[in-house]
Formats: sequence, structure tokens, C-alpha cells
Amino acid sequence: MSGHSKWATTKYRKAAQDAKRSALFSKLSRNITVAAKEGGDPNPDNNASLAAAVAKAKSYSLPKDKIDTAIKKAFGSGSDSASFENVVYEGYGPAGVAVYIEALTDNRNRTAADVRSAFSHSGGNLGTTGSVAFQFERKGQLMLEKSQAPDEDEFMMLVAEAGGDDYEDAGDQWAVLTAAAELTNVKKALEDQGLEVQGYELIMQPTTPTEVSISDAKKVMRLVDRLEELEDLQSVYHTMDMTDEIAAALDE
Repeated sequence: MSGHSKWATTKYRKAAQDAKRSALFSKLSRNITVAAKEGGDPNPDNNASLAAAVAKAKSYSLPKDKIDTAIKKAFGSGSDSASFENVVYEGYGPAGVAVYIEALTDNRNRTAADVRSAFSHSGGNLGTTGSVAFQFERKGQLMLEKSQAPDEDEFMMLVAEAGGDDYEDAGDQWAVLTAAAELTNVKKALEDQGLEVQGYELIMQPTTPTEVSISDAKKVMRLVDRLEELEDLQSVYHTMDMTDEIAAALDE
């Protein structure tokens, strides 16, 4: 177990999303609505998916009134109702980097056209179902403020005792990784140890890194940025090996 991120994408992705706060808030609200509706209960205490969606929204400072509105929308009727479906898109970006996209949409044709346009304008190609999914693994991720556990060796022991698989350095936070099925168990174990979890969710972690040059990395991130600007898209994952050198170049 090591605190050195093999992928180093968490910090960069969060910074990029924070820079697009308006679009991010819309995505978070939609995620809450779908989680509330699919779970069939507006109370996060009785709806684990909704609890995770709310926790994630709070970690990005989504206002409480917007959270409440998103939950109510799940159980509205007529013009106040919401009907979204989960759709996955897969493809290859510049330099052969695999890209896996999760969307919540109320119009498949619109979303597919937008995603295809983003790929074609960025030097990539939208693929078929299953074309890149094998290069990712479903994992659980929990975010905790470092100030809660400033001693890394002690934190590593806490993560191991809680059943976590690994952890990554995400700037002022630790990102704890778990098996997908163990996400809620690890969350409870960490909280039982006195730690507060800021946000938790299921993610797709790349299993095989794709090494790219700095110039290609910038092309890949232009594609990722273009995709993340689309309101229907919830998460965009890629296999680009985000080295410290590349992360620094992208921050410039």
C-alpha cells in the first residue's frame, strides 16, 4: 500500500471540475435526482445510492437548497418530473488513450451526437460498447481531508484495518481506494475510527497506463475538457499515465 498515486488524476480532475462549477453543479444535481428515483426513497438514510450522491455533491460545495430541489425533482410529476437513463460511451483519444464515459441523459440521440462531435474534433474516435471497458476496473473511492490524519504511516494502518485496498495523495486530501463491493463497509470502518469521509463514489480505475508525450497529453485533456463541458456526461475516465511532469505541464 502506498500513498503515491500511480495515476495522479484525482487532484487534476477535481481542479478542472472546480473551474467549471456551474456545469458541475448541474451534473451533481442530476446524479442526486437519479439516485433518489432509483432508490425509491428521498431519505439518504434509507437510500445508499442517494447518500453517496449527496456526499459527493457536498464535497464540491453544492448548496443545500440545490440538493433538496434535486431530490424533490425525482418524485415530481408532469413538467417537474425527471426521466434520465444511464449510458456508457467508449472510445480512443489522441495517442491511443482509452476513454470511458458515464452519462445520465434524457435524450440518447442528442448525447451520442455531442460525444461523437467531441471525439472527432479532438483527434479521437468513438468506439463500440466494450471496446475499452476491459482497460478499467470498477473501484470504490473515498475522500478524506489530510488534516484528520497528518501522520501518513498511521493513516496507512487505519486504511488497512478498515479494509481499504490502497490510497492516493490528492493534494489536501487522501483518496482511499476499495473493492467496489466493499465501499460502504470501508466507509463505516473509517468513520468508526473517528475519521470523517468528505465524499465517496464508485469510479472506473485504469488498469493499464498509456504513456504519452506532453504535447499529446495536452490533446487528450482538450478532449476530456470538451467532454466534461457536456451537461449529460457525469464522469470521464482515461488511461493516460498522468506523471508529475505531465500534471505540472497541464497546470501551466
